[in-house]
Amino acid sequence: MRIAFIILIGVHGIIHVFGFLKAFNITESNAISQSISKSIGLIWLLTSILFVFALVQFVLHSNYWWLSGALSAMFSQLLIFQYWSDTKFGTIANLIILMAAIMAYSHFSFTNKILEERERLFKNSQTIGGKRISKESISELPLTVQKWLINSGLIGQQRISNVYLVQELQLKMNPKQTNWNNGKAEQYFTTQPPAFNWSINTEMNSVLTAVGRDKFVDGKGEMVIKLQSLIKVANAEDDQKINEASIQRFLAEIVWFPSASLSPYIRWETVDDYSAKATIEYKGTKGWGVFHFDENGNFKKYVAMRYKDANDVEPLEWTIIATKNEVRNGIKIPIECQASWTLEDGIWTWLKIKIVDIQYNLKEIPMTNNAYSLSFRSNTK
Repeated sequence: MRIAFIILIGVHGIIHVFGFLKAFNITESNAISQSISKSIGLIWLLTSILFVFALVQFVLHSNYWWLSGALSAMFSQLLIFQYWSDTKFGTIANLIILMAAIMAYSHFSFTNKILEERERLFKNSQTIGGKRISKESISELPLTVQKWLINSGLIGQQRISNVYLVQELQLKMNPKQTNWNNGKAEQYFTTQPPAFNWSINTEMNSVLTAVGRDKFVDGKGEMVIKLQSLIKVANAEDDQKINEASIQRFLAEIVWFPSASLSPYIRWETVDDYSAKATIEYKGTKGWGVFHFDENGNFKKYVAMRYKDANDVEPLEWTIIATKNEVRNGIKIPIECQASWTLEDGIWTWLKIKIVDIQYNLKEIPMTNNAYSLSFRSNTK
């Protein structure tokens, strides 16, 4: 599709040169039967140049190609209206280019919104100072949690204030889907206050794409998904079920930054020798889950009763299982996990995650090519 679109812009732009050539009598053209003044001929040339500029920007993945694309299509259409009988079919190309430009602008606008949210996330966070983590500082936690933190390598480490990570994902959009969609996502966390911002861009098929963002800020969760970055197909906010589900997600994901288990908004209770219940509460939103560990103190799984979406009458069992643990930046974490919902007709494993990059205690937001340049491609397995 991308190559076809490049060809469309290129050919459409070249065609506009003929209007300039005819106006200055450089060549005879029967494509336009009406006469063209030299001033209008210059507009034909300008439009052609705009198309070339839009093409170059598109090929180079510029975030601003939509501007030159929209301008060139509008200039072109004004010329077509003036020479309608000869050029009317160019309207089809202009509509395609204009629609693509509108979608690109929506993508650009949505991305900027996410970047602004992340900047506020970091700006509103507090750096956690104080002494390094010691065995004494974790002594009041359940023994199995203490063992996990010691095994994670936290003793002697500074507490984590913020996190940036990149994930390779495989996901299924519904329980009946047989193929996996593959790709990447970015996520940002702060621990004081507890918050996260997670972004994703998915190719539904060779034509349709969808962008999405989940966040938890100020004790409230929010989720939005847009088809082609333009049409909202899901928008959940200002809902207690979403708030609860979001804080439970934050709780589950502290396994990537274990020092957050010492935060005052998390309370621990022993379940048995190898599991402990954690309850998190912040600004009126509360959730809980049970963490399970092996005999060596490695994280095995997290289980919670969680709302899948705002329409659920009752919460469902939600399970995160660690399939691989490794040391990253001096801390042992689960770098590969899978998530499942327990439905009436069985278990739906809908997500597989691999951590490919994780950074702690950043001074500023990492510079990426584009917060939404991360894309998914369908892969049958």
